[in-house]
Amino acid sequence: MRWPDLSEALRGIPWAVCGAVATRRYMPERATADLDIMIEASNAAAAKERLAASGFAFEGTLAIGGSAWRAPDGQQVDVIERADPWVAGALAEAFVNRDEQGLPVLPLAYLVLTKLEASRAQDVADLARMLGAAAESELVAVRRLVAELRPEDRDDLDSLVRLGRLELGTNE
Repeated sequence: MRWPDLSEALRGIPWAVCGAVATRRYMPERATADLDIMIEASNAAAAKERLAASGFAFEGTLAIGGSAWRAPDGQQVDVIERADPWVAGALAEAFVNRDEQGLPVLPLAYLVLTKLEASRAQDVADLARMLGAAAESELVAVRRLVAELRPEDRDDLDSLVRLGRLELGTNE
C-alpha cells in the first residue's frame, strides 16, 4: 500500500511512521485504514500549520493526544503527539530506518514500546508477529528499552517472542 509521504509537508519537523503501517517494516503488511505518525508534542503547532498549508484537512483531535487529518488524496493521517523523553532519540533513529516506500519508521524497540502501552488485541498480535520474526540482535535492543521504560512488561515481552516464534514455526 502507498501512503502519503509527509517529508515535504513536515520539512524540518522530525516525524516517524508508527502504528500498523510501521509494522510492515518488521512483518508482512496488514490492512489498516490510516497512517499513524509520531511527532514531539512541542512541534504540534508547526505541524498543524504545515499540514493545513499542504492541503491536508483537519478532522479532529485524537483522544490519545494529537490530531486527525485527511490527505489531499483522501487518505486518513493521524498525527500522534508525544512528550516522552525518549521520543526525540526515536525520531532521530527513524530518519535512517526507512520502509520500502522510503518513509521513516520507528525503530523496532520503540514501536514495541508504543504497542505495549496501547495493549489492544491487534497490538498484541502485531507484537507477537514482529517479535517472533526479529533477529536476536534486534531483541537485545527491545529487551533493553522495555527493561528501562516498562519493566513490568518484561515477562510479557518474552512470552510474545515465544508466541511469535511458535506462530512462525521457528525455534528459539
